[in-house]
Amino acid sequence: MFSYIKGPLTEILEEDSTIVVEAGNIGWNVHVPLSVLDRLPRIGEPVQIYTFFQVREDGMNLYGFLSRPDLKMFRMLLGVNGIGPKAALGILSAVGTENLRMAIVSENVKAISCAPGVGAKTAKRVILDLKDKIPTEDLLPGGVVLGDLGVGNGDTALGGETGASREAVEALVALGYSMSEAAKAVRQVEMADGMTAEAVLKASLKYLI
Repeated sequence: MFSYIKGPLTEILEEDSTIVVEAGNIGWNVHVPLSVLDRLPRIGEPVQIYTFFQVREDGMNLYGFLSRPDLKMFRMLLGVNGIGPKAALGILSAVGTENLRMAIVSENVKAISCAPGVGAKTAKRVILDLKDKIPTEDLLPGGVVLGDLGVGNGDTALGGETGASREAVEALVALGYSMSEAAKAVRQVEMADGMTAEAVLKASLKYLI
């Protein structure tokens, strides 16, 4: 129903992880992850919040995020059986969107289960339901494209690796790992015929958690 709300930030209620944004002479109460609170402008300054509107028998609620990727991840979490808005906000608050993507792809149950009220069973369900729904481009820094990273051809850490393996190493370097860490992780992947760089990258992340 609502794509976003834009207007002056009038209140920050940290105890409830809630903010109030004025738009159309109405103060909109918006539930946000704790991570959003540290990135908000000062009271009275304009803010744009991308929203998810929930209607239930016991009331209506708005959930908000500072970016569309954060909202997208929230929606994905809601698609997991047993995950409601409160649990989804808790996971995003504890882990963060970027780290959550990495945790899902690398099947890092411990990272996800650190969220309040989220146990290992629920974390495994999140991984199982979402690991195939995380595009590789969502893992890489903005503007970086797999296959067009251009790590120097003369770097000995890459050894004789070519094709998909080399692209996966370059992608891991772009994510902040050292060349030696990236090459070591990629070499632990059990390679199969026709394996793409995307598949190698996701498999290698399991050896870097």
